[in-house]
Formats: sequence, C-alpha cells, structure tokens
Amino acid sequence: MKQIVQLFGALLPFLGVSAFAQLAGVSTNYNDHPLFDRFPDSEIISVEFDEDVNYRLVLSSLQRTRGLVTPESSERLRGDVTKIIYEVSQEFTGEDVYNFFQQQLQERNYTDLFTCSGRGCGSSNYWANDIFGNRILYGPERNQYYLAVRADNGLETSSHLALYIITRGNRRIYAYLEIIEVGGTKTRIDIIETNELLATLREQGSVIAPFLNFIADNQLTIESDLVPIANMLETDTSLNIYLVVHLGGSDSLDSLLARSLMRAELLKQQLQNLGIDGSRIIAQGVGPLAPNCGTGNCQNRIEVVLR
Repeated sequence: MKQIVQLFGALLPFLGVSAFAQLAGVSTNYNDHPLFDRFPDSEIISVEFDEDVNYRLVLSSLQRTRGLVTPESSERLRGDVTKIIYEVSQEFTGEDVYNFFQQQLQERNYTDLFTCSGRGCGSSNYWANDIFGNRILYGPERNQYYLAVRADNGLETSSHLALYIITRGNRRIYAYLEIIEVGGTKTRIDIIETNELLATLREQGSVIAPFLNFIADNQLTIESDLVPIANMLETDTSLNIYLVVHLGGSDSLDSLLARSLMRAELLKQQLQNLGIDGSRIIAQGVGPLAPNCGTGNCQNRIEVVLR
C-alpha cells in the first residue's frame, strides 16, 4: 500500500493536469468533413487518409463463402478514402445516431444505395474485421446499422459514403465513416494546422498529439509524424511542456509505467533531433492510470501538457 501511495504522489502533477483535461473534454482538433456533419455530443477520435485506393463499396449484407467474407452486391470505386471514427455519448442509442444521419443524408439529397440494420446486415465480426479492418467496431449484431450512399454534389464524379454504427457490449457507441472521393479529395481533414494545436494547448492546458502510433516501445509507425508538435514548439519558444504517454494493457502496473516512460523518452529524443531544446520537455509515462479523455476511451494516447 505504501508503494502505491508513493507512486501516486510522484505522478500527481501529471495525473492532475490530465484528469482536469478529461473533465474539460480533451480536443483532438479534427474538423468535420465537408460532406458530412457529426452527431451532436460526439467526438472524432481517429482520422486516417488513404490516397488512390481501389475501393469496394458494400451494397448488401455479408456472408462467408468458402472461407471468404463477401457481399452479395458491391461496387468498385477508385479514389482517395478518408476514414473517421466518432464516439457518441452514451446518453444516446445507436438508433438515435442512425436516424440523425438518415435525416442529414436526405436533407443533403444524397442517393441511398443500401441500408441494413441488426441481423439483416450479417455478422458484426465480418464488418469490423473483414470489411473495415478495425476490431473496435465489433459488437452484438442487433446493435448495428449500415448505410451506403452517393453524394450527388454537382461534381463530375460523385463521392460515396459508407457509414457503420455499432453499440458495443460495453455500451460504447461508435459511428465509423469512410468517404470515397473519386478523382481525388478536395479537403484533407487529417491535416491539423500548427496554429490549431497551439490554440487548443493554450486554451485547455493539454492537447492530444495527432499522428503518433507505436509498433513497439522503441519504434513509431512509418506514418507517425512529430513535425506538428515540433512546429508548435518552434512557433512559441516560451512553451515548456510535459510529454505524457498513456498505455493500457494486461501487463503489470510497473511494466506499463516503465514502457510508457520509455515511449515518452523516445518521443522527447526525436523532438530534440528536430531541433527542440530538451530542457523544454519533461517526458513522463503514466501507464493505465488515466485511460479516458472527453467522451472516449483513448488509453494509448499521447498528450502534450503545459508546464
């Protein structure tokens, strides 16, 4: 018990700021895509962008045939794909979210290509893992909705949208959207400007660092990019920060704390390699001790916190 008390005492400066940021609702800074407005009381927790993709738009329920998950009907499209995950407040239901988006799509005069709900869509496991490749979208079949639409926006080549809504067994509600823009995207919402990061940091005291993911404790993914954080620190040379890494998992508390600290120190070193004075950064790992942010569970996030 004494060891736990000492541990919390040592981490209190970091957990206190982080906990305050959770109550205030930590912003990930992502704006809505021009073709689609988010559900009220929801938050974008992830955005990905894939360029020039040969995309299969599912237009039917799913089934497994000869070991392969296939739709009875689909359409091939080629274009840029924006992938967005929204987490919705648990005050609402998946049906509320579905009805909201149905109304929005009708108001925008988009063309409904296929809609299903519940067990009529097939296995949620197929949608989450085989179609969208994201296990966070897996849940009970009765709690799922899917819409495929064409955005008739007056352009020579129409964009298409695939929307999947799921309420998981733990009652978390996610809306997952893929926007396929044939001929190339007009707006990259995955790019966050330095000024936006800086404004959020000053206003809220902390900001979730975008575009940073680890494949091992000593290695970032190829797509990870520390330049936005470095640019922010170069823009305002008076800023001094805590670089706080959160890490969940089944390892022991001591192991998760040590691993998260290792990750934080790696990020600090890479920022120094980009020309940032190391004395302005304190690296800290808090493991699984502050798993939530805003409306979502983002236990593996990286936060920049004002000192």
